[in-house]
This record gives sequence, structure tokens and C-alpha cells, in this order.
Amino acid sequence: MKKISVVGIGPGGLDEMTPKARKAIEEAQVVAGYNTYIKFIEKILGGKKIIGRAMMQEVERSQLAIEEALTGHNVAVVSGGDAGVYGMAGLVLEMILDLPEKDRPQLEIIAGVSAVNAAAAILGAPLMNDFAIISLSDLMTPWEVIQKRVLAAAQGDFVIALYNPKSKRRVIQLAEVQKILLRFREKNTPVGIVTNAGRDGESKIISTLENFTREEVNMFSLVIIGNSQTFVKAGYMLTPRGYDLVGS
Repeated sequence: MKKISVVGIGPGGLDEMTPKARKAIEEAQVVAGYNTYIKFIEKILGGKKIIGRAMMQEVERSQLAIEEALTGHNVAVVSGGDAGVYGMAGLVLEMILDLPEKDRPQLEIIAGVSAVNAAAAILGAPLMNDFAIISLSDLMTPWEVIQKRVLAAAQGDFVIALYNPKSKRRVIQLAEVQKILLRFREKNTPVGIVTNAGRDGESKIISTLENFTREEVNMFSLVIIGNSQTFVKAGYMLTPRGYDLVGS
């Protein structure tokens, strides 16, 4: 059977991977993915053929994975978190749909636990009302477009989760986001920072919109900025859903 599965492996720990995702990897003959994600799951890879590549080689490894599937192998392409959230699902799907229909391998996209879900659980319950997810990486999206999206989310009072908040090359974007948000939100708005969610070295910080840029933030961090209703109590960050607690 010509089959390729695009699998979200969760935030990093094997115990946070869904049973369906783990089964797809265990049943695969070939596993393709970013080297860092391959390392996260190496304990369940056994003697499988591995197509591991560095960052920015997504097209190459997707092509190799599809070629393996076309030879009759059962292939798993892995992404961190959920494969459909800044992952490999879209690219693999595009490339398969470009093939003649008779040549396309069977495709299954398997959901995973996104980093935003893992980070939110560590912080408490900051995503209980409407929220927006925005990546600050400008490799695929122009910075001007990212700024417009931040502005729109700020005006709409969305809780905002920031992926790829800072890197060695991108050092000013987080401060620019802070400036935009301070036009619409109080300076004491809660901001949660989770680094290495679900992995070794996991840490969390709860700060404020005024001060969060002073904290350690890197490419393994996820930043969640509260809306006008979000509050912090007993070390938990919480955005109310609006339930009537009178008499409860």
C-alpha cells in the first residue's frame, strides 16, 4: 500500500503523544522529519529508515518521503505539536495534490497536541475565550503582514499566543508587538511565557505586558498574552469564559 501519514508528535514528551500518532509511527517503515523532532521520538523508532534533515529543508524531506511512499513503503512525516499548525501537513498535502490522481499515495493527517495547548495547560487556563495564534517568524510571512495581524487581534481583544517569538536573528519583533498591544491593553495585562513545554528543562514565567520583554524568551518559548479579562490568581493565569458563579 502506498501510504504517507503526517503525524503531530505533540510538544516533545512521548507521554504527551496521542495513541493514534504513536501507532502511526510504530507501524511506519520510514520516518521523515526535522532532526530535533526525530530525536524526541528516537526511543520508538527501532530499525526504521530515517529521513532526517535540518531546518529549512522541508521541501526536500517531503519529496523524499513521498518518493518512499510511492515505492510502497508506509511512511510517517513527523511534526512537533500538531502537524496542521505551522507543521508539515500543508506542504505534504500540496505536493501530493500536484501528482496525477492515479499516482497519489493514500494520505492521512494525524492530529497532535499543539504547543499552544501544552503551554496553556502549564499556565492554567488562559485560552478559555476567543484567541489568536500568530507566528513572529518572517521567513514565510512579511513582517508588515505580521504587524497587521497583531494589530487586528489587539483591537479585537483576543488572547494572543505567539509562536517563534524570538531568535538570534530576530531580536526586536517582540518589543514591537508589545508596543502595539500597549495601545489597547493595560500595562498589567498578564503574559505567560512557557519554554520547552513538555520537554526537559520546562519552565514557566507569568509576567505583565509592561515587563514581559525583560524575561528570557527564545525559539523554544511560547508566549500567551491575556485579553482585558485575563487575571492571575494563586500562580494560575485564567481567562474567564463568563460562567455565572453566583450560588455555586
